[in-house]
Amino acid sequence: MNAIVTVVGQDKVGIIAAVCALLAEYNVNILDISQTIMQGSFTMVMAVDVEKATVSVGDLRTALEQLGEKMEIAIRIQREEIFNAMHRI
Repeated sequence: MNAIVTVVGQDKVGIIAAVCALLAEYNVNILDISQTIMQGSFTMVMAVDVEKATVSVGDLRTALEQLGEKMEIAIRIQREEIFNAMHRI
């Protein structure tokens, strides 16, 4: 199953490294990644494969949210089909 991870917040050193390290820790494969910084605001969208993850998507969501709180950024994960349905134009 694929999912979409979004990261938004003030730019700071180590955001990409911390998110990627957490995903690797739980055996989540990054399929695609896009990030940008606009006027100090960091935004990243990642397509990930959670099929072989060592935790449930719910537990992964909790871990990402806790990392976000620690780094003072917002990190969310959604199943790909839900993300796509919510962002149709």
